[in-house]
Amino acid sequence: MFVWKKYVYEVYKERSFTKAAQNLYISQPSLSARIKKIEEIIGEPLFDRSTTPLQLTEVGKVYIEAAEEITQIEQRVENYINDLAGLKTGNLAVGASTLFAAYVVPSLITQFNQKFPDVHIQLIEGNTAELEEMLGSNALDFVIDNYHYDSILYNKELYCEENILLAVPKHFAVNEELGMYQLSYKNIKNKNYLNQKYPAVPLGRFADLPFIMLTQGNDTRTRGDRLCRNVGFKPNIVLEFNQQSTAYMASSTQLGATFISDILVSQLPTFENLVYYKLDGEEAKRKVFFYYKTHKYKTRVMEEFVRMMHEQIWEKDNNLQKLIKL
Repeated sequence: MFVWKKYVYEVYKERSFTKAAQNLYISQPSLSARIKKIEEIIGEPLFDRSTTPLQLTEVGKVYIEAAEEITQIEQRVENYINDLAGLKTGNLAVGASTLFAAYVVPSLITQFNQKFPDVHIQLIEGNTAELEEMLGSNALDFVIDNYHYDSILYNKELYCEENILLAVPKHFAVNEELGMYQLSYKNIKNKNYLNQKYPAVPLGRFADLPFIMLTQGNDTRTRGDRLCRNVGFKPNIVLEFNQQSTAYMASSTQLGATFISDILVSQLPTFENLVYYKLDGEEAKRKVFFYYKTHKYKTRVMEEFVRMMHEQIWEKDNNLQKLIKL
């Protein structure tokens, strides 16, 4: 009864025989006949055809749950065989926030595909809640995120560390008094600003400025609020955005100061109308991890991709440590 489970699952996913047939590249009558055959074998209907869109019957729900379990078993066996085949085939689904999906992971996928051209890698962008849900449902193999996931449900491996900077429009008068704290784009790109000879700016000096912040619930917003609160002020927020890159672009139009990751700054061209400052405190530092489900079989594809990311960051850090000591 599960030989044609993919047909049942496609109808369930699309809630429509017509859409499912199009996705499967078969005619609707042929699809309907196959579903009917399965229902005859089971002895019960899988779909309530009186509703629009289609709904599963109680038997249909049990069938879909069993089909998903069977698919997971098939994938584990396929992954094991792929391992033995030396990465000549395989699939990998990687989840990442906008920052990493746009500016970090694509270059790694390019390198990986050059080495293993027959491995298919899917990159999914989303916020933390979306990524954790997909990771939990096995829609993703692993996630790259700077948020803390449940340590019981997920294993983690350190990828890198990032630092939060303050970007301030150059025309604000306060910058004239803080020249000794200002960082060049080159300082940030090379990360030599981490050297102790580059002092952190007194954040309280910016208490009267307008701020552009991320929306509530975002880790950068939470850290920004705490950084301000720790030095005695509540930021005057004039705009809120969902993404760091959007807030960064808005700040470059001279609307207000914003908290920004040094990774994002280093991945984009410099904005000549912004001034950058190093910040003090643990809230300005955070770790980025690989997360994957506890007890999940870690495939060769996963291991090799993570190894290449570690290798890339190790090479960067090795070069940066030399620069930081200068």
